[in-house]
Amino acid sequence: MGVESFGEVHAYGNMSSDAETPLYPGSTNFTQLSVVLRLMNLKAINEWTDKSFTKLLQLLKDMLPKGNSLPNRNYEAKKLLCPMGMEYKEIHACPNDCILYIKDFELLESCPRSGLSRYKFKQKDEDTNEEIEKHRPPMKIMWYLPIIERMKRLFANPNDAKNLRWHADERKCDGMYRHPADFIQWKKFDDEFPEFGKE
Repeated sequence: MGVESFGEVHAYGNMSSDAETPLYPGSTNFTQLSVVLRLMNLKAINEWTDKSFTKLLQLLKDMLPKGNSLPNRNYEAKKLLCPMGMEYKEIHACPNDCILYIKDFELLESCPRSGLSRYKFKQKDEDTNEEIEKHRPPMKIMWYLPIIERMKRLFANPNDAKNLRWHADERKCDGMYRHPADFIQWKKFDDEFPEFGKE
């Protein structure tokens, strides 16, 4: 077994352990991983800063019963998700959703379609009325969650892979609508992209 594959197995073992670790002793509804995933999702949707998210984690950790497994820092929460390719990418976007600042648009400072600035306006020094030079945050960010690594992880577990392939291997095809694969949209997609369906 190579170093890389050993690392993947070790990471998978850690992730499995986190998925089974109860949030606190006696908790039956939440595991460490499930709570961190849900909180990270809220962080992304509401555009919380890392600093504000850390403060929330610290408050929640203090509110939960002693011995809880909730991480108390944003860094620790991200460490739970990243070993399995579950990291995310932040991509700057036009406030009007015209473009994403990638490829040909990566170096632009404003949207070529709407003319809106890519970045928030600079702050001005109250005494001199001059703009303060510092890092300007983007007006809008898209959170991109790469799907390929997630699909690999889903299919790595034989039981999950069997369930994910159920619609192709074990579904009853008798003209009744029991699964999304029975509907015309799914069939049309399979006809247009046969290689994707075979995979």
